[in-house]
Amino acid sequence: MDIYLIIVVVLIALAVSDLVVGVANDAVNFLNSAVGSKVAPMKVVLIIASIGVALGATFSGGMMEVARKGMLHPEQFYFSEIMYIFLAVMITDIILLDAFNTLGLPTSTTVSIIFELLGAAIAVTAIKITMSDTETFLNIGKYINSEKALAVISAILLSVFLAFTFGIIVQYISRLIFSFQYQKTLKYFGSVWGGMAITAITFFMLIKGVKGATLLPVELTEWISTHTWLIVMYSFIGWTIILQILYWLFQISIPKIIVLTGTFALAFAFAGNDLVNFIGVPLAGLDAYKLFTAVPGQNPDLFTMEGLIADIKPNGILLLLAGLVMVLTLWFSKKARTVIETEVSLGRQGKGDERFGASALSRSLVRSTLSMNRSLTRWIPDWLKNKIESRFEITKAEKKKQKAKDAPAFDVIRASVNLVVASILIAGGTSLKLPLSTTYVTFMVAMGTSLSDRAWGRESAVYRIQGVFLVIGGWFLTALIAFTVSFIFALILYWGHMYAVVGMLALAVYFFYRTFILHQSKQKEKLEEETENDLITEILSGSHVFEKCQSHAIKSLGKIPGFYENLVKGLSEEDRALLNELRKDVKKYNKKIKKIKDTVNETVISLRADQIDTGHYYVQSVDYMREIAHCLNFMVSPGFEHINNNHEGLGPEQKGELLTMKDGINSLFKDIMEKIETRNFGDLTMIISKQQELLVLLGEFRKNQIKRINEREIQTRRSLLYLDILAETKNLLLYSINLLKSQRDFIVELQKK
Repeated sequence: MDIYLIIVVVLIALAVSDLVVGVANDAVNFLNSAVGSKVAPMKVVLIIASIGVALGATFSGGMMEVARKGMLHPEQFYFSEIMYIFLAVMITDIILLDAFNTLGLPTSTTVSIIFELLGAAIAVTAIKITMSDTETFLNIGKYINSEKALAVISAILLSVFLAFTFGIIVQYISRLIFSFQYQKTLKYFGSVWGGMAITAITFFMLIKGVKGATLLPVELTEWISTHTWLIVMYSFIGWTIILQILYWLFQISIPKIIVLTGTFALAFAFAGNDLVNFIGVPLAGLDAYKLFTAVPGQNPDLFTMEGLIADIKPNGILLLLAGLVMVLTLWFSKKARTVIETEVSLGRQGKGDERFGASALSRSLVRSTLSMNRSLTRWIPDWLKNKIESRFEITKAEKKKQKAKDAPAFDVIRASVNLVVASILIAGGTSLKLPLSTTYVTFMVAMGTSLSDRAWGRESAVYRIQGVFLVIGGWFLTALIAFTVSFIFALILYWGHMYAVVGMLALAVYFFYRTFILHQSKQKEKLEEETENDLITEILSGSHVFEKCQSHAIKSLGKIPGFYENLVKGLSEEDRALLNELRKDVKKYNKKIKKIKDTVNETVISLRADQIDTGHYYVQSVDYMREIAHCLNFMVSPGFEHINNNHEGLGPEQKGELLTMKDGINSLFKDIMEKIETRNFGDLTMIISKQQELLVLLGEFRKNQIKRINEREIQTRRSLLYLDILAETKNLLLYSINLLKSQRDFIVELQKK
């Protein structure tokens, strides 16, 4: 069987997979503004984006030569070497992009494909040079287009800085003009603003989208290039008049038109220019195979690839099929939604659940920015400061809208700025032949506008900045990982031949399966959390609050006996895997309780005025649940570390004592949950008596342990761990009864109303 025909088939199959994972990653570039501002239902946004993607794909082809000769000189490689390079690139690309999609982090498909080509090409080049008697590694420039690689790295740094800076400046000016009460100002300046915005988007489409299109007549593309500025001038005048007439006659929202037009333009240009990132390499592999088979009897290890230097017009049907795959991915990819949520959440106006934690770097940056802001504002006159502040003031009605369940993450003014600034920067970069990344530009513009719009307040700045740092760090890691993995895969394929091809494909399939399971698990957890948190927005009375509190208490208490049993078992049997799994479960448990704690303010605010006193008991109950979660964490984490460090587990006496305690906890928590569930709090004597018996037992166990220490029958580390577990078990028992009493008092207070 022809191994190279198999590789071609595999490359085409990988092209389809790469289209799916690539679009899932890049959909955020053109959907972010429309989704975040909710200018239209999701289906409408997807229809507009789908039309843009489908048309853009059919106009693609101008960038396809990048895969063949952009990063390497194909004439210096033999057919067999080129095929292994292309296969290594595609396997690396789908694994890398799928990993980023699963994590919900947007990355650059342009940067990934370029550095994958570099990594694989350098790996094969290193083999060729090593096996040569005349060449050294100083001759690497003969094989690799190093000048292009340096241009890409420079453009990455430049695009990140420019996009963020221009996003801040343009959004600040736009907000000063329109403020958050933009409806009044739009009556007078809306058509001019819309004319400028759509003209900029038109310019973007002409420069970035249509230039280099393969299905347009050459005469038309040349005419567009020659008369670009004339088209821009007429576009501005025409759109300004059209938008004003539409507003006068039909009261159509001009910013919504801008956002939807921009969504179409970015989708069109994305498919037209970034399609090479997904199918460029497979098509180059297909072209290489056609060149090789056109001359029968050739040795694949001696047949050079000069034919790839020539410009080869891509097949229009293949481009159309690629566009169809991209459209289907837009509609059905759940991972695309995950990536979009990351960017939207980082630019969200107002409060909400923060996806990222804080770090020393984000904290220090916020502190220094606040200090600098205080220093600068001292020199600004009060009247000017008050005037500026009034433009950024959000009314109570607007704040109320932001708290609504389906509220937009930001308004249409910011959404239109996101699209216009990104369009202009990408168009300018393309006209200067700078290989800007669409992902980098759109993301950094979105972050710049959100910062300028004061979406990053004192309560959220450290978390948002940390999220941006993580995303940007992921970008630079993309280049490093893409280069390294592709380099290794190319070496394996070169030496392993058919066996390596099968092994690499098996690895890719396994990786896909694991990330699919991981993503499904994350989505399930997220759905559960949303189901719980959605109820908060509907709470209107104290009885609703109690039902919510009761549900939380039963769910949280119900897991404790199982956690305790696994802790005792893991420490007794020195089962590291069980304790590690328990540690993860307790961490998730803590996270859920923390989220309940974080929504306390919203819950209390939603209470009716005549039942505000019941809020005290809700807060108290949540506090006790949080303390119980801490107790579990303080037992499980040290227990895992103890076994993970290869220390001895519990002794027979300790195991027996904790098993006795485990049985008592099971019985006690069963009674507590029954009381809470039935709301029968009449007589708590029996439950309190059980708790006291367990507390007495804990005291006896502590005395027994001290005796064992005195008699030197036990090691120090094991002894300290055991005493800590007893102490936290005592706290667990105390807080559980306090939670029960708090639930009782809650009901008593409700009955007074």
